[in-house]
Amino acid sequence: MGLTLAEKLLARHAGLPSTRAGDLVVANVSFAMVHDARAPNAIRMVEKMGAKSLPFANKTAWVLDHFSPPPTVEAAQGHTAMRKFADEHGSVLYDIGDGICHQVMPEGGHLTCGDLIVGTDTHSVTYGAFNAFGTGIEGTDVSAVMATGKVWLRVPESVRVTLKGRLQPGVWAKDVTLHMLGKFGAEGLNYRAIEYVGTAVQAMEIDDRMTLCNHAAELGAKAALLEADEKTFAWLKAHGAKTPAPLSADADAHYADHFEIDASQLAPQVARKHSVDDIVPAHEVVGQKINFALIGTCTNGRLDDIRQAAAVLKGKRVAKGVRMIITPASRQIYLAAAREGLIEALTEAGASVEAAGCGTCVGITNHLIPGDREVVISSANRNFQGRLGNHDADIWLGSAATVAASALTGYITDPRTVAGGQWEASHA
Repeated sequence: MGLTLAEKLLARHAGLPSTRAGDLVVANVSFAMVHDARAPNAIRMVEKMGAKSLPFANKTAWVLDHFSPPPTVEAAQGHTAMRKFADEHGSVLYDIGDGICHQVMPEGGHLTCGDLIVGTDTHSVTYGAFNAFGTGIEGTDVSAVMATGKVWLRVPESVRVTLKGRLQPGVWAKDVTLHMLGKFGAEGLNYRAIEYVGTAVQAMEIDDRMTLCNHAAELGAKAALLEADEKTFAWLKAHGAKTPAPLSADADAHYADHFEIDASQLAPQVARKHSVDDIVPAHEVVGQKINFALIGTCTNGRLDDIRQAAAVLKGKRVAKGVRMIITPASRQIYLAAAREGLIEALTEAGASVEAAGCGTCVGITNHLIPGDREVVISSANRNFQGRLGNHDADIWLGSAATVAASALTGYITDPRTVAGGQWEASHA
């Protein structure tokens, strides 16, 4: 019996001919990441271990993105400690405004096909878009990785999801992931590896593939993995990644389950307040008034997301009483959006553009605090009650196109019903 993509990739990094779901393996890590919300734990554990050398520290990125910019003295001091640690141990450092960890890792050329990447964030599953096994670990675990270059893992069961057809204009990977959450529920694929295959995946651009894998965290997945193709190789080469070593599943691999979704039949989806898995088509809730719109985060802050927003809002204005924030996922994305005129178009439409970072999404920097009973429509990955700093406000989730269309009308809106909402990446 053959191997799934996850089994084959972990076997490679464990130096074994094969692995099976349920096996415990000690695997060689390709690259590691720690962000500022978990860095203090990592630094404390290094001190506690008394490690005289950290030979893997030079293959570890320290990313200042959650407390960016730092809202407290304590957070600022944490950043100072991170800069000092990275300088002393030869680690890669991404400072305030450079971008969100899950964007700067691939942008910085730190991963390629066939790699095993660990990071101190559940959304490290994003790296599966590049045919890598990306997964989240704790800050204390990163200290052990820096000392040994290894991590222990239980090989996950795999689920194969075939996305047939092709997404229609105005429908995005975000809508696929929200549909998945409605189908399986939050944590519904806990500790499983999702293999996404099919014509709809092949048609997606890299930005959408990253969204597809990123949202697997809300499903509880240990990893989300795509096979590599020419789009993958071209993107990695353009960002200075090392030579890809792609892997694919065997034809006779065993899966815990198989699912098929006709992507061509999907409509724009939204997650209703407080629940990432309370999913309905956007057209069923078009009377829901909104007060705030957020486009950005590690899920949907990439260039195609900003293009979606600009396609809807260029030459227009957001609805009266609606505030809008755009948070690019990285400095590179911000610059690319500026060169294309997207930042100007969105600013003229009434949006405010922030420096790249996670602070608004997580509610750490308090840049987006809604008032009581106000409603936020967001392209982020989570809408838990109180996530933006007010338990009496509601957060809904949708694609960047849905967020922009809703900001334009003042009500949750199917983007396909407004001019520009039918934009698709292949038209860029």
